[in-house]
Amino acid sequence: MPTQPPRYEPALDVDNLVAIDVHVHVELDDHGRAALPTDLAEAAAKYFSSSGPRPVIDDIAQYYRERRMAAVVFTVDARTHLGHEPIPSADVAAGAARNNDVLIPFGSVDPHLGQEAVDLARSLVEDWGVRGFKFHPTVQGFDPSSERYYPLYEALQAAGAVALFHTGQTGIGAGLPGGRGFRLGYSNPMLLDAVAADFPDLQIIMAHPSVPWQDEALSVATHKHNTWIDLSGWSPKYFPSELVRYANSILRDRVLFGSDFPLLTPDRWLKDAESTALKPEVMPRIVKSNAIRLLGL
Repeated sequence: MPTQPPRYEPALDVDNLVAIDVHVHVELDDHGRAALPTDLAEAAAKYFSSSGPRPVIDDIAQYYRERRMAAVVFTVDARTHLGHEPIPSADVAAGAARNNDVLIPFGSVDPHLGQEAVDLARSLVEDWGVRGFKFHPTVQGFDPSSERYYPLYEALQAAGAVALFHTGQTGIGAGLPGGRGFRLGYSNPMLLDAVAADFPDLQIIMAHPSVPWQDEALSVATHKHNTWIDLSGWSPKYFPSELVRYANSILRDRVLFGSDFPLLTPDRWLKDAESTALKPEVMPRIVKSNAIRLLGL
């Protein structure tokens, strides 16, 4: 970690933003370190039919600046399960600090590290200014409902940090032998019901259309009002009809725009959304105002 952290403080002109993308991956750092091992990165690119460049954080900032958008940026710390050193979340936060007109940093900690993960999470909030944390139960290899991880959730709740969980199937590991040993069941959104129940002040984002468990995600979000759904990772034209129906109605205040950049661009997401049944009067909430409220902007 850098010794003197440039603590992140947002400087977003929210009134002039077109959108806030709550799901943007930092896949490569300034030193060429990749977020994922090579085999997983290549399998994911094949799965998503994506062969484009993997921009570093300053290039991500410029990309969103040109579009008058803000972006929540993060990586995933899965060092225990992958045996791969992650991009440090402190570096992500430092990059967001120097681009605080368009970027909002989330951290990531490896839940298997126990108290070390708790301490790191607290430091990332207090010293670096991160606003939330990204978890990927399938890639990190953990059951998010296990009480083993409750001290970590307690720390996030006390800090007022958002917890963003990958849900549903994943392209990470797809096509590799045994899916590289990854277990999709860890990303069933119903596992987050217990977390939302036991930590009612912890704001939880269930990322992506949660295929094949979309109904479970909608059930949790309808019952637990400290849960949110982001719409990243899928073109809107492929959204399940029930997801669109709930986004237009009872969940319209807790659904968020996310792209999954660089695997899916915000340009494509917004263009494809125009041809869906998402209501024009609801879209301003989805693309911006819900995120402003959730992130305290």
